[in-house]
Order: sequence, then structure tokens, then C-alpha cells
Amino acid sequence: MWVPPYAKTEDVEAGILGVPLYPVMLENPEVRWSFIRKVYSILSLQLLLTIAVASVVVTVRPVANFFVSTRTGLALYIFVIILPFIIICLLSYYYQHHPVNLLLLTVFTTSLAFAVGLTCAFTKGKVVLESVILTALVVISLTLYTFWAARRGYDFNFLGPFLFGAIMVFMVFAFIQILFPLGRTSYMIYGALASIIFCGFIIYDTDNLIKRYSYHEYVWASVSLYLDIINLFLSLLTIFRVADT
Repeated sequence: MWVPPYAKTEDVEAGILGVPLYPVMLENPEVRWSFIRKVYSILSLQLLLTIAVASVVVTVRPVANFFVSTRTGLALYIFVIILPFIIICLLSYYYQHHPVNLLLLTVFTTSLAFAVGLTCAFTKGKVVLESVILTALVVISLTLYTFWAARRGYDFNFLGPFLFGAIMVFMVFAFIQILFPLGRTSYMIYGALASIIFCGFIIYDTDNLIKRYSYHEYVWASVSLYLDIINLFLSLLTIFRVADT
């Protein structure tokens, strides 16, 4: 039986054998591993930038106080909240245009990191640390599980419609919560629902990273995973913050 050359040789850079990532894989695994490494490298830089920006916002108290105590600060805060949505729209068109895509990605990450920092600035340090640790454990566990499952032929593409429906319910619930606050219990439900949804998105987007994203969609793949991680962190932060009060 003929065996492809890449199935017999070792990819020194990847440190693994050049074997298929999933049973029906037709492309060269080394090329796909290179793409995966690129995405996770960009994602790591995004998370480091988020930590750096958020840390500055949290530690330099006048920055956070300016955004919540003055009209100008409140206007800027609203702009910071809206800016990522604007950048996402631009990225949907320019995500394959280098270096514009990387510039937009940097602005997107910085603005979202600023919003995360403002959220953490008015949260107890213990709560933030608990959320960070649990987020890291969940992301690593789900990522390893998805790679393991993909190697054994499992496919998570079926999650797409369910996650879309779940995020719609989540958005409606969040809108109702803004208009008619329902108390601590509703916040716990909100956080728990969001956590489950974004755990599903981490599996779904990691599965797409392994099987479906093209080599030119590295920015879009990074954005998807980054949003999953940040939203999971904010969801867990909501749960721990309510539980701590």
C-alpha cells in the first residue's frame, strides 16, 4: 500500500510526526500544523496585549475613574465599547489584506482590552484572579479535547446552528436584564448560560481551525478564538462577582 511521503517523515519544526490531524484529511498535515501554529502565535500576542492594557487600566486608578466620573469619560467609554464592532465589520472585508488586517486586529484587540480593563478595575482582585485561572484551565482543556476528538474522527460542525440559537437567546436575555434588572439570581443564570455557550464556541472554532479555515484566514481564526476566550472570562467574572457579594 502506498504511503504519502509526509506520513513517514518527521516535521522537525512541529516536533511531531507528519500524520493527519483527522481521519479524512487530504492536505499535507505539515502545512495545516504551520497554519495552526501561526493562529495560536497571533492569539498569544493578542492575549498578552490584553493583559498589558488591562493591567495598566486596573493599576492606574485615575484612568478608570476618568471614564466613570466625567461626561467626556463616559462618552469615550461608549466609543470604546462600540469600536470593536466597527473593527469587526472592517475585518470581515480586509481580513486577507496584509498589513491592513494586522493593523485592524491590533486596534480591535487594544479597544477590547481597554473595555476588559475597565470591567476588572471595579472588581475585587481575588475575583479577577479566580476568573483568569478558571478561564485558562477551561480553554486549555477544551482545546486539547477538541484536538483529541478530531484525531478520532469526531466532528463538531453540527454545533453551529445550536450555538447560533443559543447566542440569540443570550442576547435577548441580556437586553431584558438591562431594561428590567432581575437581581442576583438572574446575573448568575446570565453568567452560567454565557459560560456554557462560549465553551461550545471554543470547541466549535477550534474544530474549524483544524479542518475548515483556509490558510489565508489566519486573522479571522484568531479573532474567533480570542472572542471566545474573552467572553468566557467575562462570563466567569460575572458569576464570581455575584457569588462574592
